[in-house]
Amino acid sequence: MSNDLPLTKEAILDAAEQVLRRYGPDKTSVVDVARALQVSHGTLYRHFASKASLREAVTERWLHNIILDPLETIAVQSGGSAKERLRSWLEILVHTKRTYAINDSEMFAMYAAVTLDAVEMITTHVNQLIDQIARIIEEGIKSKEFKLVESNATARAIFIATSRFHHPAHAHEWSSDTIDQEFASVWVLLLSGIS
Repeated sequence: MSNDLPLTKEAILDAAEQVLRRYGPDKTSVVDVARALQVSHGTLYRHFASKASLREAVTERWLHNIILDPLETIAVQSGGSAKERLRSWLEILVHTKRTYAINDSEMFAMYAAVTLDAVEMITTHVNQLIDQIARIIEEGIKSKEFKLVESNATARAIFIATSRFHHPAHAHEWSSDTIDQEFASVWVLLLSGIS
């Protein structure tokens, strides 16, 4: 087995993502990824210390590209209604998680599993999301759409209050006929607390 091309972390992550989608997170091994890259599994261990660290890196990249980046676009917008931006931010988070739970179930299953093991990485990701909410809240305070609140604490409370709609532990509830109405009710309550 040999591949003359230089092996980069991105190439490994691309291959790992493809293999994980094919076999699922539980059945995928480092050997499977190495085989897809036409290298020895020892070569992969020079880049990633373990199967767990490889899975964590794939998940981290997936979260960044699929969740964090699109939401950052909303967080950095200027002008317009902060209420609408906050609602849009939450709806996109919820919709993206639901869509991937259904249409990319292998990656979503890996993400759900990694949330239990890679506490530091998930904590960093959650804090980045909360920071995005806080920036929208700060804009709403400046425009007088929102009350004068402590933006970080309020953002964290909003994230926690909506977790049923985006945390993978609740994915089995997302197909409920009433889930959209329940989200709308939570939104009205949250908005009344900050407006």
